[in-house]
Amino acid sequence: MLYAILCYHDEDTVGSWTKEQDAAVMKKLAVVQDKLTKQGRLGPVARLLPTTSAATLRKDDPPLVLDGPYAETKEQLLGFYLVDCKNLDEALDVARDLGAANPGGAYEIRPVGQFVPGSVQP
Repeated sequence: MLYAILCYHDEDTVGSWTKEQDAAVMKKLAVVQDKLTKQGRLGPVARLLPTTSAATLRKDDPPLVLDGPYAETKEQLLGFYLVDCKNLDEALDVARDLGAANPGGAYEIRPVGQFVPGSVQP
């Protein structure tokens, strides 16, 4: 089963890290990523750019495009992992390993349903 591990953190805190601090966290995360890669369990990983580069589409009539994320949150979605795990407990273990490498914030773990366009017959 694929699980999405969504990485939330205070963007201002992460943005205030020095290049050295950021590199140290990325190095620790790479250890976890390498382990998962060797096990054949790591899918796509993404580090999102700052929310200042985001746009939001409001589903009004007509739809409205706004600059910025406009989500009412104290922490922002900064990235995600897709990981192949047997069950939620195993996905939580991966999130704990990632959390030990990256201080602060939170990880949201969700099962991923796969959608393959054209696979549904009318």
